[in-house]
Parts: sequence; structure tokens; C-alpha cells
Amino acid sequence: MPDVLVLEFNTPEAVELYRKVSGILNVDPSTGSGDWPPPLLHHVAGASGDKLVVVEVWESKAAQEEFMQKDLGPAMEKANVAPPTRAEWFAHAGEMHRHSQSG
Repeated sequence: MPDVLVLEFNTPEAVELYRKVSGILNVDPSTGSGDWPPPLLHHVAGASGDKLVVVEVWESKAAQEEFMQKDLGPAMEKANVAPPTRAEWFAHAGEMHRHSQSG
């Protein structure tokens, strides 16, 4: 069963740092394109002021920890991003996706 991770960052220019790390990882959260790791099932981020919250669904906690060690951690270090103020795991309990279709 998948695992859900919530990361919260509270730092000036949080969205700009998020975009910088995304560029280092060669992923584009606005289009979903790029080199997203296969064990990452869903990713969404939201911002309010200097706060950024990222919610991800991973095939397993171990898969995310491997990605953090090999890719995300070094990318965050390169971009001078402080560790998240919150990192919390949840058991996957359900999901829904709605995609709008244009004519």
C-alpha cells in the first residue's frame, strides 16, 4: 500500500526555491514533465506567503528515502534550501483525481 508524505517549508521565497530544486531535478511541476522518479505516484504543492506545502504519494516510504538520499537531498543542498519545518508520513486512505477536459 502506498505511503503519503507531507513536507512543509516556511522560508522567504519558498516557491522560488521549490522551482529552483525542480529545475535541478529536471522536473516541471506545472506540466508534469521531466524525470520524475517512478515510485512517486502523485505530487502536489501549494503556497501561501512564505509557506510551501508539498504532498506526495509514494509506492513506499523506503522509495522516497532512497530518492531523498540520492537526488532530492543533494538538490536541496545545492539550492541552499533549509530542511522542511514539517515532514510527516501518513497511511494511504484514499484518493480522487478530477481532470477538466476542454472541448
